[in-house]
Amino acid sequence: MDNSEKIIGSKGLIKKHELIRIIVQCLYSLGYKKSAICLETESCIYDKSPEFESLESHILNARWNECIDSIDKINGLTHETRASALFLVLEQCLLEFLNSRHISLALDVLREKVAVLPIEKEDVRKLSYSLLSVKELEFSCMDHDVVHGLRNRLISQLEKMLPPPIILPERRLEYLVEMAICAQIDGCLYHSSSDMISLYRDHFCNRDQFPTETIQILTDHRDEVWFVQFSNNGEYLASSSSDWTAIIWKVQDHNEVTQKHVLNGHKSPISYVAWSPDDTMLLTCGNMEVVKLWDVETGICKHTFGGDSFMVSSCAWFPDSKSIFCGSSDPKKGIYEWDCDGKEIRSWKGMRMPKILDLGVTPDGENLISIFSDKEIRIWNVSTSAESAKHGSTSLERVISEEHCITSLSISGDGKFLIVNLNSQEIHMWDVAGKWSEPLQYKGHMQQNYVIRSCFGGLNSMFIASGSEDAKVYIWNRRFPTPIEVLSGHGKTVNCVSWNPKRPQMLASASDDHTLRIWGPSRQSRQKRESFSE
Repeated sequence: MDNSEKIIGSKGLIKKHELIRIIVQCLYSLGYKKSAICLETESCIYDKSPEFESLESHILNARWNECIDSIDKINGLTHETRASALFLVLEQCLLEFLNSRHISLALDVLREKVAVLPIEKEDVRKLSYSLLSVKELEFSCMDHDVVHGLRNRLISQLEKMLPPPIILPERRLEYLVEMAICAQIDGCLYHSSSDMISLYRDHFCNRDQFPTETIQILTDHRDEVWFVQFSNNGEYLASSSSDWTAIIWKVQDHNEVTQKHVLNGHKSPISYVAWSPDDTMLLTCGNMEVVKLWDVETGICKHTFGGDSFMVSSCAWFPDSKSIFCGSSDPKKGIYEWDCDGKEIRSWKGMRMPKILDLGVTPDGENLISIFSDKEIRIWNVSTSAESAKHGSTSLERVISEEHCITSLSISGDGKFLIVNLNSQEIHMWDVAGKWSEPLQYKGHMQQNYVIRSCFGGLNSMFIASGSEDAKVYIWNRRFPTPIEVLSGHGKTVNCVSWNPKRPQMLASASDDHTLRIWGPSRQSRQKRESFSE
């Protein structure tokens, strides 16, 4: 059995000569030219196929008829690829004839070779125009170095055009290794580490570094806790309650959470908070309530938005931290954008808009996403709808219809995906760009009667966490429809969860039992980590 037939590997899937060839290519690309030549000599297997080496030699020596013959003899090319390759060669040939003032030869190439190719007539016209131009205009000749450079460019173009095994795809071994690493990551249920993955062993993350145990219980609220959210920098936590207060918490370096400010001033329960992108300000609001803007450092209310004529149900920040979007629970009011001083920038109203339940803005500021009481998710391109909004109309990018009532919305950290909780005891994930016709679905938690909120979390937002009416926290890997973890500890419905965006091992949950729970790795894994650091 020669090298071209020998199969290696425990699974019997690898052709030995193909593996050697991509190793040779890899050695060249890494700069180990002597080693590559040595391996080629020993194995008689070369980076470039004999067909391409012959073609390359003909190009460098301007043997154009031989180039055409070489391309014609290559087996397995589609008609389109063969025609495109021949066109590139003839284009270079024509250019060099023109450069050397062989106008009659150039005309022959154009009439006899190019004109019969199955290519776009526009391409033929352009070549014809170049011939006319050189006859009518002053043409400056190219020197040898320029011509040589153009020939090398032609070779590079053909390398990208011709298929294997004539030419190998660029950096093939690196690509295959990266694909193998990605496959291991995709199969890793608890992958949440940004550390570089070693090639020396198979990749696997166990649950030791995953938030599975309660590490702290916060009892400062006097009534049901309805909302919780970490700041964008992961250094703070905000919670709101039916006791009419919100609390700003500080996340210490050793992961302990301590109270920073209690925010008083609302006259009814607070059901929503939103951090400014720069984490210097916090918005709070509730059903049939105003919006208050707080200074995070001082805990002082800087502005109150809305009033008796405009009661806000949800709010979100524009990425520059200079303006906010507020949605009203009154269908007549719609959505407003205000600056931080309360000046109206634009609004969407007077459109028979259903009751707004939740809204959010993608991190790039391109899309405003809202959920409505009519079971619809509506996505606006905010940057293009500004002018229409001034005139009381909107230009919707996309409308997603659900079969069941939607209670909450969350957007992934990269702004590419959104999740909604439904009272059918499902969470649906949609892509914001609109490429999916059906959502990914996640089940296992309980939700029939109350507003339950979920969130993305972990490395690259690869996990979804949700509260539940059975007093538990459910966690899914985005690739799988069933939970990978169910966290117990709360005594009543878990209303909301938030994953620390900078500390992927930290999760917070808010419950009707008046408490917040901070979740982290198990005590045993924490002790292991502490012993390693000593």
